[in-house]
Amino acid sequence: MKKTNVLIKGNIRQYVMVIALAVVIILFQILTDGVLLKPLNISNLIAQNSYILILATGMLLCILTGGNIDLSVGSVAGFIGALSAIFIMKMDMPVLVAIILSLVVGVIIGMWHGFWIAYVGVPAFIATLAGMLLFRGLTLTALQGTSLAPMPDSYRFIASGFLPDIIGGPDGINVLAIVIGIVSSLAYVIGQLKIRIDKQKYNFEVTPLKVLIPKIIGIIVVVNAFTFSLASYRGIPMVLVIVSLLVIIYSYITTKTIPGRHIYAYGGNAKAARLSGVNTKRVMFWVYTNMGFLAAIAGIVFTGRLNSATPKAGVNFELDAIAACFIGGASTTGGVGTVIGAIVGGLLMGVLNNGMSIMGISIDWQQAIKGIVLLGAVAFDVYSKSKSK
Repeated sequence: MKKTNVLIKGNIRQYVMVIALAVVIILFQILTDGVLLKPLNISNLIAQNSYILILATGMLLCILTGGNIDLSVGSVAGFIGALSAIFIMKMDMPVLVAIILSLVVGVIIGMWHGFWIAYVGVPAFIATLAGMLLFRGLTLTALQGTSLAPMPDSYRFIASGFLPDIIGGPDGINVLAIVIGIVSSLAYVIGQLKIRIDKQKYNFEVTPLKVLIPKIIGIIVVVNAFTFSLASYRGIPMVLVIVSLLVIIYSYITTKTIPGRHIYAYGGNAKAARLSGVNTKRVMFWVYTNMGFLAAIAGIVFTGRLNSATPKAGVNFELDAIAACFIGGASTTGGVGTVIGAIVGGLLMGVLNNGMSIMGISIDWQQAIKGIVLLGAVAFDVYSKSKSK
């Protein structure tokens, strides 16, 4: 019992945010008379929040380096969306070439920010604030105040398409989605068992079975209910595949690789990390380079969903991404946070937005409520730290 209490206390942020997400979903499911969890609305919920989840994944790495943020991501996403539309519609580039070139530009923008922050020593807040103004201005200039639309079907497929049901099944049911849910559940179980066996091999503390088994069963139920709901509509959205791959890749990078450990070490104590041999300048440079890459992906996804490149695309995206990270358990001082936590925070914000929209609550009150939620999450982080000292 003592070990269980220590385990729960050590992961209190993650448990609280997951519970909060579940409570919010149940609450809005009741308040919206069941509309929230209808297959069509779930699919829309994924599409509406995909670009924020992508940005939150990159923003988390910035925050981990010591509470730094990137204020430019919304402007960069808007600029890349506009650039890709210009490549395709005005320069007649093939869609794939335009997307690859746009991603390369996103990486270069990230390297630009990383250079000023890591090697020149400009504070991240100032460097990215300058980037926000710069790329917002370039977006307006490139589009000349007008929108470019419509985008080609192959471009829109990234944000609005669905995986085809190659297996085949009864009308109205996407069997591939159900199979993906089952395979994902098996992969999760195998992964959890492998982690447990590896920890036991080195005599590390493991999660008690009375905690682990209900956790695994609960996640399996949620995953399969989710994929079955999607199967009842049109199947797995392509953008969900992109987000899932990014979550898996970045979760692995942050927890299983040396660069990931260096990011946490830098955020925990930059001076100690430097004395331990961590190249802190390189860490900061690549974190912001990566943020530029993910902002480019988010910009392409948003433009594809909107089916248009607009001068105002990306406005306030950075605020939603930052809020998702802090609500998901990232520390304001850096060194603490997980990719999964950022995704949970993003989903919580997305469910709040979607649920309140269904209920007809005005955008003004939606902003106010999100502000209160963000303040509460950060206050909880501060309170948790004060209790642990």
